[in-house]
Amino acid sequence: MVNARTYPLWRDLAMSEELPKEALKTVIGALCAPATTPDGFDAQADRWREEALKAALPALLARTSAKRLRGQLLVHADEKRLAALAADGTVTAADVPAILRHRRAWAGLISALARHPGQVEAAIALLPRLPDHEVEQVIRNWDPDRYIRTKGAAPAPPAPPELFDAVLEACLTPLAAYLLHPEPEEGWEAVSAFSKDWSLELDGRDGWAMLARCPQRWAQLTAHPVLGAAVQHLLLDQAETQALEDARLRAADPVGEELPADPALALSEDLLLACLPALCLPELADLPNPQVTVCRTLHHLATRVHNNPRLVDLAADQLHAAAETLVTRGQLLSWSDKQEGDHEFDGRVLRLAEDLALLSANPDHLAGACAQLARLDQPAVVLPTPSRTLIRIIDINPDHDRPARLLERHYEHRRVQALSTLAANPQTPHTAVADVLNGLHPAELAWITEKAGGPDWFLAAAAAVPVPDDEDDGVVRLLDDDELGKHPDPAAVLQSWLDSPATGEILSRSKVYRAIVKSRYRTLEHLRQIPTDEVLARHEPEVALKILLDHCGRSTGRWEAFAAAMTFDYDDEKITFGQLLDSLEGTPARARTS
Repeated sequence: MVNARTYPLWRDLAMSEELPKEALKTVIGALCAPATTPDGFDAQADRWREEALKAALPALLARTSAKRLRGQLLVHADEKRLAALAADGTVTAADVPAILRHRRAWAGLISALARHPGQVEAAIALLPRLPDHEVEQVIRNWDPDRYIRTKGAAPAPPAPPELFDAVLEACLTPLAAYLLHPEPEEGWEAVSAFSKDWSLELDGRDGWAMLARCPQRWAQLTAHPVLGAAVQHLLLDQAETQALEDARLRAADPVGEELPADPALALSEDLLLACLPALCLPELADLPNPQVTVCRTLHHLATRVHNNPRLVDLAADQLHAAAETLVTRGQLLSWSDKQEGDHEFDGRVLRLAEDLALLSANPDHLAGACAQLARLDQPAVVLPTPSRTLIRIIDINPDHDRPARLLERHYEHRRVQALSTLAANPQTPHTAVADVLNGLHPAELAWITEKAGGPDWFLAAAAAVPVPDDEDDGVVRLLDDDELGKHPDPAAVLQSWLDSPATGEILSRSKVYRAIVKSRYRTLEHLRQIPTDEVLARHEPEVALKILLDHCGRSTGRWEAFAAAMTFDYDDEKITFGQLLDSLEGTPARARTS
């Protein structure tokens, strides 16, 4: 124990070039021992000690060769300081065992050690000690000063090729191992539907980050006997997407170049041909639960073709055969009714139609995709009431509220968009498309006329769909009370909103309910048809205030029953306001006795 006020003295002694080696042990002991007083540990004094030791540490390590004393010093340095000392050569590979006794390996230490040619092999030997997600950081953070280096300062030396190769191999190995044994791990059913998606295993972010740094080696790596398949998958999934993103970033730079109309392709035709063995994901052909995994495989394949359009010509037969096999094995065109709470149902049907339109040449499968589109629910097209507080800064296009625009506003145009994609496939039977056209919502037909491209026969067939004289454009227009007052029966208009498909659509029903609850033309019968939480929790509570006071009156039992009914959660089964009132009717009218 030394006096806390002498720590600056011990610091200066440690940093003095005239300090004899016989004094090193004593000085190190004074600076490394925790600060104490007769009453115990002194936190404030220990902070002074740490500051003194931090300043003296480089000098002490430079002069100390004894492993015991060096270990005593190293345990007091944090990761950032140790990495800096390793980068300047003060800490060497010989100190690694002492460091690892007190902390795990980290990427910064490996990068710093590898800056010295004689320590590259020792640095590489530490890579297996890193978690998989940290290995790539050895190269990513090779130059820690890249953002703060002053103009004219010498750049960091390049990473040693042997270190780069070792990190590249370590980052690609997990994906290569998964492709050899793609079975899901035990217990995967217990995790969420998103987490158990096998396609996450093909992400290989670190592997791609390393590949992106060496495009000149892609052709060689696709033929690697162990890592080649992993490289092919990553190039098909990432290369063109990354090239487009990089071009957009350069175009967004104030001093950057303009985004070219046709950005340069990342993969040459020879490289695409070299990646064809991995194109249709053959390693995943026998995954269990084919109804789920096959659908994801098909979508993954379609995404690859979308990112690499040249594959349509280079691998047409391969793509058609793969689509045929996947549809058959997964029974993807076997219709199953939508289950309560299955919010992804429509998305799966639409995705399947879009994927088959891109990949399939089987007329039966394409017709089956059309039939599935026809069985989807009609879209709900709602034009909300004008906002009294909305300030429109710019002039609004007069076509802003046209049915086709309204359809797009909530992404309700995806069904007709998928149909347009199917119609563009020359193998799709025209009769199958026409059958869907005859059942489309008027706004969807309007969308085809205004927005869709496609073959002439498709546009002509859509224009020829007969429209009854008494049929409107299918848009539910929510009116304010001023407009409702001009109608001979405002209550009937409100009821028509409740009867429309809009109340069955999650994105539009709240707008309908809000418009009805706020209208002065509403009646109790209207409120009885609206979910309880929409009446009581999401809008003005005074709407139901008088109704509840009249309904429950002085009955303690009814008030208690009402409070019990108010414990509903967001995911609970919805009951209407009318069902709530009816349930209170059955409660004994026990009057308050006080």
